[in-house]
Amino acid sequence: MPAPKQPKSSRTAAILLVILFVLAAYFAYIAFIRNTWSIPPEARLVKNPLALEPSVAAKQILPVYLDKCSECHGETGQGNGPQAKMYDPRPRMLTDAPHLATVTDGELFYVISEGHKPMPSYRKKLTEEQRWELVLLVRAFSHTVPPPAPGAQPSK
Repeated sequence: MPAPKQPKSSRTAAILLVILFVLAAYFAYIAFIRNTWSIPPEARLVKNPLALEPSVAAKQILPVYLDKCSECHGETGQGNGPQAKMYDPRPRMLTDAPHLATVTDGELFYVISEGHKPMPSYRKKLTEEQRWELVLLVRAFSHTVPPPAPGAQPSK
């Protein structure tokens, strides 16, 4: 005996469910990608060439930070600048010591240089030295030092 035909409304409902599932999966993927920074592994290994103390660099670069970064990250790096609420994801708190203690200077430099929506790239807007000074300013805000380079032997 041939299988009874499915009513047209059941097929239409099944197709709509599949389409809704695909759309939901797409939007979940986009939301995940927006919050994920893709930093190349070699960026972790880059060392800051500046021999300045973070507090000294902070004084030098603070005017640039206030001009370019504080609208989103806030004057003291709290992520509470006047434009912060406009963005999703919100700007990172540059005072988040537990997180920043796990991030190398090379990674910070990469993030500042390349940007990631909604944060713009500063590769062409700031000099290389200014971007490294901003790395030191982030260290001053968070009171952290960079973690040891991957594969480095801990000092005894």
